[in-house]
Amino acid sequence: MRVSLRAAGLVSLLAGVTGAVQVDLSSDDSIKDAASTVVFGLMKYYTGNNTGDTPGNLPDPYFWWEAGAMFGTLVDYWFYTGDATYNDVAIEAMQHQAGEDGDYMPQNQTRTEGNDDQGFWAMAAMSAAENNFPNPPEGQPQWLALAQAVFNEYVTRWDPNTCGGGLRWQIFTFNNGFNYKNSISNGCFFNLASRLARYTGNQTYADWAEKVWDWMTEVKFIDDDFNIYDGAGVDQGCAEINRAQWTYNAGIFLQGSAMMYNFTGGQDIWKQRVDGLVNRTAGYFFDNGIVVERPCESFNSCDSDQQSFKGYLMRWMASASQMAPFTFDTLMPLVKSSATAAAQQCTGSPAATDYKGPPGTACGFKWTDKGKFDGLVGVGEQMSALSALQYSLVKKQAVKAPVTADTGGTSVGNPNAGRPMDDYMPTIPEITTGEKVAAGFLTTAIAFSVVGASFFVMHE
Repeated sequence: MRVSLRAAGLVSLLAGVTGAVQVDLSSDDSIKDAASTVVFGLMKYYTGNNTGDTPGNLPDPYFWWEAGAMFGTLVDYWFYTGDATYNDVAIEAMQHQAGEDGDYMPQNQTRTEGNDDQGFWAMAAMSAAENNFPNPPEGQPQWLALAQAVFNEYVTRWDPNTCGGGLRWQIFTFNNGFNYKNSISNGCFFNLASRLARYTGNQTYADWAEKVWDWMTEVKFIDDDFNIYDGAGVDQGCAEINRAQWTYNAGIFLQGSAMMYNFTGGQDIWKQRVDGLVNRTAGYFFDNGIVVERPCESFNSCDSDQQSFKGYLMRWMASASQMAPFTFDTLMPLVKSSATAAAQQCTGSPAATDYKGPPGTACGFKWTDKGKFDGLVGVGEQMSALSALQYSLVKKQAVKAPVTADTGGTSVGNPNAGRPMDDYMPTIPEITTGEKVAAGFLTTAIAFSVVGASFFVMHE
């Protein structure tokens, strides 16, 4: 994935901030007004509802998974603010990208799709089920069934032949990253399994959540201090670990662990795990109460994917504070202090090519800069600021909490949803003699190019 620090330029840094986002975190109405302003700017990036464009897709440089993350954010935006302005757009996108088989493997994405990409769309569908988001019409894929389909396909991809288990990053052998197992792909599996366990009451999902957690600790992707590392290559048996720590890895396992704590009725082992993750997350990812992306933020090297990660941590911290209420007094003050700093960054007035929202409402990336707009704008920055704001609406004694099938959930499931892996493998036509000759020349050319390009850049 390419690096893109879309700096808005000196003009945006010097522009007036008459439209700057103002928020009083002691007032729900003020938070909702600020969130409404920020989400309006976010949706100006979306082109999937334009004539001739594909519903659910974001334009370059944004990848498909980030669109799924964005619609998951919009599902929660409706849930916490009550503003249904973007519901129809979200439903259209989440249905269109569900694909022909209702499993978030649409034909326009399947060949390049990774396990984590599919997971972010599935988690958006899971949020829709938990939030009682308006259900699709009968005959269309339902939210719970979509999440179950992806879970079932994850089960078929569990790979005990390398590193003793786990999901690979990529789904297909021909994609760069197939020989890498990472925390975010396995985090998507763990997160879905834990939430499906809570929603349905089915122990099978909980068993898989336990299995993923156990494997993560066995290969030391999660260490004894609850650091969560990026991943490792299978060729070395997952022994040479990439020790980068990203906010979204911490968050995805934190929410899943809190779901398991809730599902098990407060089982001590899950309390210990939640405590460990809370303490490490608070201690590692926050400077003076403001979240930072450690591997890249201080080096000005975060790409367009990484500029969105902080928002997911805000989402999952807020959820954990509800599912494991003993964490509320630690987690929610950090969400709120980050929301204050994020709103202070929403003062930018970039050129229209970089931001089409109202002047003075573009949100920057470095929240520790507070009122000094950093000039970095995009989907990730706008979505993260929105997340910090909307999740600050979570209350300790929440009346509105994610539902289950037994507490008012209305989404229809299908525990047998999904397709076998073999059904998605491309069909290879018979090779002619002429193609064999051409392939010989191509192989020679590739052999030379591989010498100078023997590594790939991970899109995390």
